[in-house]
Amino acid sequence: MVDVARPGERIPIASDHAGFELKERLRVVLGELGYEVEDIGTHSTASTDYPDYAHPLSQQVSDGAVDRGILLCGTGLGMSYVANRYPGVRAAVVWNPEIASLARKHNDANVLVLPARFVSDEDAVAILKTWLETPFEGGRHGTRVTKIEHTNEQNGAEAPGSGA
Repeated sequence: MVDVARPGERIPIASDHAGFELKERLRVVLGELGYEVEDIGTHSTASTDYPDYAHPLSQQVSDGAVDRGILLCGTGLGMSYVANRYPGVRAAVVWNPEIASLARKHNDANVLVLPARFVSDEDAVAILKTWLETPFEGGRHGTRVTKIEHTNEQNGAEAPGSGA
């Protein structure tokens, strides 16, 4: 289970072309809040393939190299599809602070996925701060999250490219 974020923590962030401009804004905000930001890319608005950026970030979270990460694409859906294939990754597409809070409290979301074409910069910053500051409630929600991982284990789920 992932605790609230702490300043100084390394947080990777990645986007495709549709999320690039918002990613750049959030990189600055994360730095101002005291986080060590790892920018996985993309580094321009040139057309890219979202899996090229979602895979390396998701692998870091799955491996435990980092506690959390942030992904952005046009709708958030493509990035979330990739991220949620990795064991231990709970990526949530979030479009307002209330959903960010519930994703943390009830689902222990460790990857924030933002639909860049559908959230304003102001809303994205509010979502980010809520997601970073909200603790997981545990209890019955912990049981539910554990069942997700148990199901992955029963199905033999392994990270993409892990040799399965």
